[in-house]
Amino acid sequence: MESVNILGTGSAMVTKCYNTCFTISSGKEHFLVDTGGGNTILSNLEKLNIDISNIHNVFISHRHNDHISGIVWIIRAVAQQIMNGNYDGNLTIYCHKNNIDIINTISSLLLDKKFTKFIGTRILFNEIYDKCTVSILDLSINFFDIRSTKELQFGFNTTLKNGKSLAFFGDEPYNEELFEYANNVDYLFHEAFCLYSQKDIFKPYEKHHATVKDACENASKLNVKNIVLFHTEDKNILNRRKLYTDEGKKFFSGNIIVPDDLDIIEL
Repeated sequence: MESVNILGTGSAMVTKCYNTCFTISSGKEHFLVDTGGGNTILSNLEKLNIDISNIHNVFISHRHNDHISGIVWIIRAVAQQIMNGNYDGNLTIYCHKNNIDIINTISSLLLDKKFTKFIGTRILFNEIYDKCTVSILDLSINFFDIRSTKELQFGFNTTLKNGKSLAFFGDEPYNEELFEYANNVDYLFHEAFCLYSQKDIFKPYEKHHATVKDACENASKLNVKNIVLFHTEDKNILNRRKLYTDEGKKFFSGNIIVPDDLDIIEL
């Protein structure tokens, strides 16, 4: 059975939680979705008992700091395990061409050659494009351009081994052009920057983000069964789950999941 291990739930400038990233996990293998902005990615993997040697696939949705910078730590950790003889196979990084260039650049600037020498031999890039499909963890992962209003960004959907479906739309609101990827899915992963009732405080629309109300209205229109709300502000962190669930219930009758960092969602 697959599960989702939540490594971070916050937006870019949070300090009370980590930036949004997670794994889809099956057995001992883990597909890492985004990497956050720092080496907290490594400590949170450790807290969830996820060994770096069991991560062979990483997806980077877009170039923003809170999604891509942690890849440097993943590359370094994997390279170290390769040197120690503890990493079988290769690490594949799935992203669009612009992100490949960025990752190569920041890795060359920040990492010693003893680590970067594995890029191209054991640490590989798989360039993705709109409507391409790859096999990860024996799942067909369908990548698509989310039609971002500010930065080229990709999401994906997939059908799990138990027949349930999952869609991830990066850190921007669902776009109606993507109906085919989200309609009737079992799990919709949708950003919710803040409560609608606090939109004047956090100004999500100026940042091209959605509120809990917006996300849950989308889930209702798409007839999804579960919505997972993430990429949030952290000022309400202690009461976030209750506050977001209470507001969301006004607009969506399905199951609302508001995870904390290090939560595990059994799919």
